[in-house]
Amino acid sequence: MARDYRVIIIPGDGIGPEVTDATLAVLAAVQDHENINLNFETHSAGAAHYSATGRAMDDTTLAACRTADGVLKGPVGDPAVRAPDGIEAGTLGGVLRPGLDAYANVRPIRLYPGVTSALRDVAETGIDYIIVRENTEGLYASRGKGTVTPEGVTDFMTMSRTGIDRVVRKAFSLAAPRPRRRVTCVDKANVLRGFALFREIFDTHAAQHPDIAADHLYADAAAAALVERPGTFDVLVTENFVGDILSDLGA
Repeated sequence: MARDYRVIIIPGDGIGPEVTDATLAVLAAVQDHENINLNFETHSAGAAHYSATGRAMDDTTLAACRTADGVLKGPVGDPAVRAPDGIEAGTLGGVLRPGLDAYANVRPIRLYPGVTSALRDVAETGIDYIIVRENTEGLYASRGKGTVTPEGVTDFMTMSRTGIDRVVRKAFSLAAPRPRRRVTCVDKANVLRGFALFREIFDTHAAQHPDIAADHLYADAAAAALVERPGTFDVLVTENFVGDILSDLGA
């Protein structure tokens, strides 16, 4: 008997619908070869939806995402669509990530054969690493909550033991079956107390996994090293904002 899955589709903005359509074509082929039924349910969300309704996502759509078996979201947002406080209004990170408690943003970075890259000959061992970015806390937790005055703005960074513990645990679980078996903690523990807590909890997990190599890099040094020696990395774990930048660097 075929297994049934309910999947919410959010086409998004810009290239989002095109990317989503291409993905749906792949999923249609998957259904032809696997004993599954994918039942798609399309919802509107993003910048165009904000322009039309004043909200990036409706409560009914978030509720549908919470009860579905999966969510396929195309790219969303439009730099021209802004909220009254000046930030982009059509993004969904501040809605879906906390709304679904999607705490681990797992970004695989791999250089495939035949793909042109400036780093093609840099790493003899090949480029194949994963960035694990904490997805519900960090600097981005201040989205829409910072203090705004005529003279300036204060955004805060949130780091909790629970949030750090679970994302670091995820990073070590991803490294365990991989050949290199190494986890790198990327932080700014030399400057900020939140990152010092991140490193402390990382070191606790490292001690519990003596069979997995563990090391540290400050965020700025990590950015340079990902270009200079990308082939030496396996799994990196870090805070939300830093992970956002480094995962785009990886791409």
